[in-house]
Amino acid sequence: MAATWCNWAGNLTARPRQIAQPASEAELIELVRATRAEAGPLRVVGTAHSFVPLCAADGGILVSLDGVQGVIEADRERGEASVWAGTKMHALGAPLLEAGLALTNQGDIDRQSIGGAVGTGTHGTGPTLGNISTQVVGLRLVLASGEVLDCSETQEPEVFEAARVALGALGLISRLTLRCQPAYRLHERTWVAGFDDCLAQLPELIRATRHFEFWWVPHEDACAMKALDVTDAEPAVLAPPVETRGRLARYMTPESVDWSYRVFPSERTVPFVEMEYAVPAEQGPDCLRAIRDLMRARHRTVTWGVEYRTVRADTIPLSPAYGRDTVTISIHQAAELPCHAFFADAEAVFRSYQGRPHWGKWHWLQARHLRDLYPAWDRFQTVRARLDPAGRLLNPYLRRLLLD
Repeated sequence: MAATWCNWAGNLTARPRQIAQPASEAELIELVRATRAEAGPLRVVGTAHSFVPLCAADGGILVSLDGVQGVIEADRERGEASVWAGTKMHALGAPLLEAGLALTNQGDIDRQSIGGAVGTGTHGTGPTLGNISTQVVGLRLVLASGEVLDCSETQEPEVFEAARVALGALGLISRLTLRCQPAYRLHERTWVAGFDDCLAQLPELIRATRHFEFWWVPHEDACAMKALDVTDAEPAVLAPPVETRGRLARYMTPESVDWSYRVFPSERTVPFVEMEYAVPAEQGPDCLRAIRDLMRARHRTVTWGVEYRTVRADTIPLSPAYGRDTVTISIHQAAELPCHAFFADAEAVFRSYQGRPHWGKWHWLQARHLRDLYPAWDRFQTVRARLDPAGRLLNPYLRRLLLD
């Protein structure tokens, strides 16, 4: 009998024929092999933080990797850690710290599985830092056939490049090896600036700060600024949050020092839906101004902040930062409130600035729009056709995204 699946935000449901939860990589491989003749898509799910139906497996098999978690090996001398793909980001920090290591960068949510974060190109912020996928130096794919393929820069390099952001369309990632760095502490500061002041300071703030981001808060028309820098200081709370008005207050945190994995994430307890586009870095400020003008003119009831971050260029075919230094701009709405009109208007703005959508967040683009945005699109498609010629890993949404 079909089971019902729902994502974190509650905006998506699906009815897979089976929801499987293998307890090991061996069970995962056996599951894929034993069901390869069955109809319906084979999809994998982590924490279901995507707002689009990447994981939907109506009539097919949805594989949860919650039973395939943990750090396999952490080697400080090599600066690498091998982890199971189902491991949640928040569960990596303590064991890596124990080994004297840390991830170079993280996003501001750490509930996702590492496999899902890599598969969708999830990122943090920092002009010298790539997305999480750029930290991957090796991975293992369980192909639709049940075969196992290990890849890295030296082993199946074409597959490796494509697989670092692949939406689950090349195979099910069972394990990854991540390039890490020696464990480090971050000094966190937040403050408020007017919109014009923020943009006037922006180039210098980005250049001078390892991790800088801000939220433009519409009803206050002000920016909640956040800077994280590496420090040798001991963990401590240095000052209380800046006192401010209205919704700006939710973005203010105490000035503090702590280990990196404790500083990066922010708590997100209210379900929301999100659209995020990556635009060329030099067009970021103008694109934000256009989104601000749109919201002030046509969507004044939206109260959620707009997030602005930076990502270094990379060479991963389906990475939104492929070939260009990037600014990402994210818009949000409460999960229970209407968002279609707002998101549709905003998407038109993002597209006018050569925007590429975040793969796990709301957008309406299909293959016919996307292939012109990604110079290495055909390279990815060649690898996909080789590894999954029958399209067993594609649900209807992915077929529209990659083939239509």
